[in-house]
Amino acid sequence: MLNIFTLANGRLFQEEIESLEELSRFRPIWVDLESPTLEEKRWVKQYYGLSIPEDAMDEDIEESARFYEEDNGELHIRSDFLIADDQEPRTVRVAFILNQHNTELKSRGVLFSIHDEDVPVFRLLRLRARRAPGLIEDAKEVLLKLFDADAEYSADTLEGIYDELEKVSKQVLSGDVTDELASEVLGAIARQEDLNGRIRRNVMDTRRAVSFMMRSRMLTAEQFEEARQILRDIESLDNHTAFLFDKINFLMDATVGFININQNKIIKIFSVASVALLPPTLIASLYGMNMAKFPELELLGAAGYPYVLLLMIASALVPMWYFRKKGWLKK
Repeated sequence: MLNIFTLANGRLFQEEIESLEELSRFRPIWVDLESPTLEEKRWVKQYYGLSIPEDAMDEDIEESARFYEEDNGELHIRSDFLIADDQEPRTVRVAFILNQHNTELKSRGVLFSIHDEDVPVFRLLRLRARRAPGLIEDAKEVLLKLFDADAEYSADTLEGIYDELEKVSKQVLSGDVTDELASEVLGAIARQEDLNGRIRRNVMDTRRAVSFMMRSRMLTAEQFEEARQILRDIESLDNHTAFLFDKINFLMDATVGFININQNKIIKIFSVASVALLPPTLIASLYGMNMAKFPELELLGAAGYPYVLLLMIASALVPMWYFRKKGWLKK
């Protein structure tokens, strides 16, 4: 899919391109290619003179190949953007090519973005730019606003993680944690930990991209200050992710502690049963010996068998009564 974005009255407008001839009708500041076809790549190369690298969205590339500037002034940035999907949170690699010397648009240039799927941050920026006139002035501003929206999207996702952990915290700290509930809680904690880790990696990547733009000396004084503000926001997100990691570890330890308590209760039952059955076992072993005569049984005569049974029952009940009196049988 090939979309172009033009500025009109300070607002950003989107047009979907379906032929090469349509490109000549617009003067965009942003050209967005989502899962582009070979034909759409050919249109971009033919009209703008831009060749999209084959490894534009490659995940396994060195840092030096992710942020660099060509001799002709083209700025190449490959950055990751978060998709906080409830079922499958993930990051999407986006390749940016900033042409700062476009003859069609003079000093405003053109930003090209290439990615495999739609990114929530892109939708957020498009919505804001349509509603807020003057938000974007040139292609560099588009790139900066995307990174700014990415930081804000990460912040909103962190708030969602905190809300989910608060629900888990109430379940864990209620004290009534069964094995089934503990299993659900551990699964929820693991999902939030994974998402929190992805956010931390995402903001780290955004920081590197913004820092590269600042080092390239391509920004105006106002844009440079905006980039510094984005870095400050990212720094605060780092502190927030560290706090959430601590909270996740606490809830994980607490849940595992309740699992151990439940296991100890089961072990305690078996231990009490073993100790309570020791005296009956001893009596049964004593009277089960192959001996000719037992003096006390001879005195009791026919009542000897019931006597032994009652003695075994009493020897089991007395320890149980003692354990209950001490409170060792309480849950």
